[in-house]
This record gives sequence, C-alpha cells and structure tokens, in this order.
Amino acid sequence: MKQNQTDERLEREVADHWYVKYEEMNFPAIQKGWVLPADRFEEFDPFILMAEDWFKKGTFPDHPHRGFQTVTYVMDGRLEHIDNSGGRDILEPGDMQYMNAGWAARHAEDGVEDDIAHTLQLWVNLPQNKRNTDTIYQNVYAEQAPVVEINGGRVKVFAGSLAGVKGPLNSIVPLTISEITLEKDAEYVHKLPETHNAFVYVLSGEAAIGKNQVTMKKHGTGLLSFNKEGNKENPSDLAIKSHHRRTKLLVYSGEPIQEKIIPYGPFVMNSMEEIKQAYQDFKNGKFGPPAV
Repeated sequence: MKQNQTDERLEREVADHWYVKYEEMNFPAIQKGWVLPADRFEEFDPFILMAEDWFKKGTFPDHPHRGFQTVTYVMDGRLEHIDNSGGRDILEPGDMQYMNAGWAARHAEDGVEDDIAHTLQLWVNLPQNKRNTDTIYQNVYAEQAPVVEINGGRVKVFAGSLAGVKGPLNSIVPLTISEITLEKDAEYVHKLPETHNAFVYVLSGEAAIGKNQVTMKKHGTGLLSFNKEGNKENPSDLAIKSHHRRTKLLVYSGEPIQEKIIPYGPFVMNSMEEIKQAYQDFKNGKFGPPAV
C-alpha cells in the first residue's frame, strides 16, 4: 500500500471487487443480494454488511436492534418506517434513512400498499463505548442532500464534508456517503480521508475506478485501498472515469473501529454474553412496546 509523504497523496486503488449475486426469496420478500457479504466484516470495518433487497409489505415487521447503526437508501418503490417512539414516515427513491440503534431500537420497515420496495441497507459498527447511546432516526430526503456540479456530472453528498459541501446525515461515527453521476468519458477525482476504509457500489453504467483502473459495471462492488497508519486530516484521491452515457455509483467511507465484534441476528455486540443479554432484554420488554 502506498504511504503518504509530504509531497504526495494516497491514490486509492480497487483492492478487491466482485459482483452481487442475487437469490429469490419467499413472498412477501422477493429478492436479496449481498453487496458487502456478512462473513467478511473484518475487512470492511467499520462496515459490517450491506444488503440489497426487493420486498413487499409484511417482509420486515416489528423487530429489535442493538449495538450498531443502519443507513438505508431507497432505490425504487416506497419504504414505510415505523418505530415504537412514535416515528412514522414514507421514504421514496433517492431518500436515505439513518438509524443509530444504540442500546435498544424497535421498528418496522415495509413496502407501501402494493409497491415493491427496493433498498440498500448498510450496517455500520459502533465502538463499544457508544453501544448504549440513545436510539436516533434521521430521514434525509433526496432534495435535502446538496449537489455539486462537476465537469460531466454531479456529486450528491449525504454525509461528511465532500466536494466543498457538508451532507445533512449526522452519524455517531465519522462517515462519508456520496452519489456520483457521470456522463460518458467524464473523469472525476473524489477525495476521501486517507484513513477511511471505503467501498464503491455501481448502480448503473460502467466506469474505470482507482489508480489501477479496474472496470466495474452495474451490480459491481469495489473495496478500496486506504492508509491505516495515515493522518485522518489528509485527503486521498479516488479516480473515476465513466465508460457509459449514464454511470451512477455510491461511495461510502468510514474510520475503522478495530474492535472484535459478534454480529448475531438483529444485534451486534462485543461478546456472546452481550448478545444473550440483548435477547433477554428484548424478551423482558426492555426494548419497549411493538412498533405499530
């Protein structure tokens, strides 16, 4: 991995890449794919997994979470969120929801009426000393995310400070989330903190990504190189060149937490004892009433 010196900047490479494989599910779920496979979370730190789902009403009724965060991006259809603190809203394509499950979240996520909801849900780890934080929900509607026009495209910023603007999503741990759209042959250099672990997911089109110019098409995920021992104030460069008339991709980055974790069912904790305690607390009603 290239190390920063005073006169050079880290140029990100695609360290690994793959294409999402999908499987049909039992109705009312329709189809699922793993953008970030759940069994490789050590490599993705602070990210745990990302699921791409197509589903109808009744797939994700009332359920609990503890110890992590989610970021849900609506690609198509409508998604209704209901939580047991009185929150209720409908998200549409291009909208994003952030949830800090913290010590005890209980909610439902469902398609609306006869819609097929198509979503990307990312699970983000919490450091051990923040697992007992308050539960937070924040909706970021598509029109609330600032858009920066660039040569041959645009960058929409949901979280973090990127391209001279700051995204509205406020996470417990430092994240950047952006949606980049490019015309054919357009080139763009996206800047990320060099210490952030990061990945890209191609929503449409085709692009050459990174210093090593790995070509990726729709449904492609690319895990990027980064500098673990660097300075979080130093930027790094991610080169992107579009090979399609309409290339769109998402870029996520976050500071690694570097703690042992155990993802188990709807919980993410640091030990099996804590997982068992989470199940017991839910059984004993400590997560509150159902989300209805």
